[in-house]
Amino acid sequence: MSLARRHQARILAAQSATLPSRGGHAAAGMPLPAAATNSPISRAAATAAAQIKLRLTHDLRRLHEIKSVEAKIAAKREMLPEYRAWCDGELEAGRMTNGNRIEPGAAPDVLPTIMIWSIDVADWPRALELAEHVLRFDVVLPSRYKRDAASLVVEEIAEAASKLQGKGERFPLAVLESVEALTAGVDMHDEIRAKLMKAIGVELDAAARAAADGGDDATAIELLCRALPALQRANDLHPRVGAKTIIKGVEKALAKDKAGAAD
Repeated sequence: MSLARRHQARILAAQSATLPSRGGHAAAGMPLPAAATNSPISRAAATAAAQIKLRLTHDLRRLHEIKSVEAKIAAKREMLPEYRAWCDGELEAGRMTNGNRIEPGAAPDVLPTIMIWSIDVADWPRALELAEHVLRFDVVLPSRYKRDAASLVVEEIAEAASKLQGKGERFPLAVLESVEALTAGVDMHDEIRAKLMKAIGVELDAAARAAADGGDDATAIELLCRALPALQRANDLHPRVGAKTIIKGVEKALAKDKAGAAD
């Protein structure tokens, strides 16, 4: 998509966000004048919304025909740039909205779907940017997803972290902590929240080990002190989440440091 087309798509997406999918109100909470929906700009926005919905329908059909998960992820990575400008426009409409209420736009399934695809392809900055919008405005996920948005975001990102950590690799701690902040206070199953808290604790523990190996004992202890309550919280929420052994290791390291300081 050319720069000019991306700019146009972004503008039209922002405008379409003020065209409710089934009557109602504009994004800022003000009623739309009858003439507004008949203006050339509104007609262009409605046409753009219809086109992006058609593209999404086509791409979903294509994904449905792919059996391999790996191939599906590769296909999503290929598809995502075509939706970027549209989602940018929706995000802009959200930033221009006061409060935490916005009516569904003319293509309501696009942005939440792209949020999920961004998680699938591990584009964490984009996923978090879209998740913030989805959670702020309580955007309903398409019916094909069986979880609410907050639970899906937490569980998918926590499981992605756990998968890497299980192979001895690192996951961006900032992403996990951003997810925790975004979903603080949101009601969800304890098992899901436990997965996130365990992933945070494991990442902090790994960072502490790296700091200790580098001779930075003060930073290592500080990280262990942050890891322990996260792991304990995970264990309290779901004792079978697998945090007990890690907790013992962290407590042992802290006790050793305390003993060394006493000596």
